[in-house]
Amino acid sequence: MDSLRNSLRRLNPLSETATEQSQGTQTQGSLAGRLRDSDFVESMPFWLPPTLLVLLFVYGAIAWNVAISFTGWSGLGQPEYTDLSLEMYRQLPADQNFRASLWNTIVLLITFTGSSLVVGLGLALLVDRKIRFENTFRTIYLLPMALSFVVTAIFWSWMYARGGLINTTLEGIGLDWLAHNWIGDPQFKLAAVIVALIWQFSGYCMIVYLAGLRAIPNEHYEAARIDGASTLKLYWRVIIPQLRSSTIGAVVVLMVFALKAFDFIYVMFGTNPGRSVDILAVTMYREAFSSSQWAYGAAIAVVLFALALTIIGPYAYTQYKRGAL
Repeated sequence: MDSLRNSLRRLNPLSETATEQSQGTQTQGSLAGRLRDSDFVESMPFWLPPTLLVLLFVYGAIAWNVAISFTGWSGLGQPEYTDLSLEMYRQLPADQNFRASLWNTIVLLITFTGSSLVVGLGLALLVDRKIRFENTFRTIYLLPMALSFVVTAIFWSWMYARGGLINTTLEGIGLDWLAHNWIGDPQFKLAAVIVALIWQFSGYCMIVYLAGLRAIPNEHYEAARIDGASTLKLYWRVIIPQLRSSTIGAVVVLMVFALKAFDFIYVMFGTNPGRSVDILAVTMYREAFSSSQWAYGAAIAVVLFALALTIIGPYAYTQYKRGAL
């Protein structure tokens, strides 16, 4: 039979070639059909347009900003990309306004984030004790985060005013000597901003920590009490260490909002708030739009972007290693 089959193949080689071609066509057709019917191709109309828009208007804009920072563009005409240099970055260390805004940004990041975490943790521990009207208190504490920076800035400008609620209250209880022009004195400007932002975001920290506390099994509390741990040791050595993931997530969110505090400072103090409260975002805006130094403003924006990456990058990497991304 094998010898007969081989003889027939030698007598009619064209039929064998046609058979192979038809089989290859069927295989290609089946691959094309599977690709056409795959979830990846079917979902393209939903994810491809927004992906292209993000690539163009977000990452494309970031790349263009970096390119502008290497030029000497003042905002008039077209940027010259033929003579790129690091001149704008060389000017940054000698600029006192930049150094002051960088320092204020770092102080704002650390102080605002740390204080909000402490206040939020304290509120979470209180609410976690099964108090009455728990839902009402959670809503009240979280409500300020729903407000924009613009609304918060206007509200606290009224609070800090010479005849505002803070000074009026101090004068009403006999503490007239503590009444002060809180947003007019350079010594108190940055502190006034930090206090207002803590008020706005401590409720968010409370919700994050409260979710973490509710996720801790009751067996951990009972085991600590059986071992004779006091309430302070219970929270310090057993409960708070288990809130590490909640703390890391809240830190990243708070620092990102701190870097975006441009709206708050702009509404409260304008484009020239003074070195005592100036931050990188305001300095970038002033150099680009008020002084028409677009290349220098782009260089400051790159520094701000790098600072944001140092915050988000390690967190994103750890989440990726854990399989959460």
